[in-house]
Amino acid sequence: MANRKRADRAGPTAAPPQPAPASPGFVGGYLAYLLARASFIVSAEFHAALPQWDLSVPEWRVLACLIDGEGLSVGQLAAMALMKQPRITKVLDRMERDGLVRRRVTPGDRRRVSVHLTAAGRARVRPVLAAAKAHEADLLAAFSAAERDTIKTALHLLIERHGSRPA
Repeated sequence: MANRKRADRAGPTAAPPQPAPASPGFVGGYLAYLLARASFIVSAEFHAALPQWDLSVPEWRVLACLIDGEGLSVGQLAAMALMKQPRITKVLDRMERDGLVRRRVTPGDRRRVSVHLTAAGRARVRPVLAAAKAHEADLLAAFSAAERDTIKTALHLLIERHGSRPA
């Protein structure tokens, strides 16, 4: 009741924001399109800023994945970084030449290679992580805490329930 009285006193501007109406037609309600469009909107500005840290989008993805997942296999890293294995191999070759990552053969299984950040890789990614967190906070500032949780929970559920399907 107290919440209702506070909302009534605040006037019409206190009403929770309503979702924008869906665009007419197929794409306005098509999940794959909505996810792709949202991804583009969320990523484009940040990806455009990556050259200031001398990073490409694939290199940023590799560094971001490795900061919490040291010693990932090339296959695991490819899946996390949203790349096919031949492409990530080329990216890792370049990053290894630049001293950002190191590949190691797994003891006991010479066919398995794990990827690790070097000190230079950690130093390169730190300011980018801070900028990524600030960019995310800026994007989500227009949403309430509950809405932010809903967005992330829905995306986690979608990934969890359908992420293991073959591409």
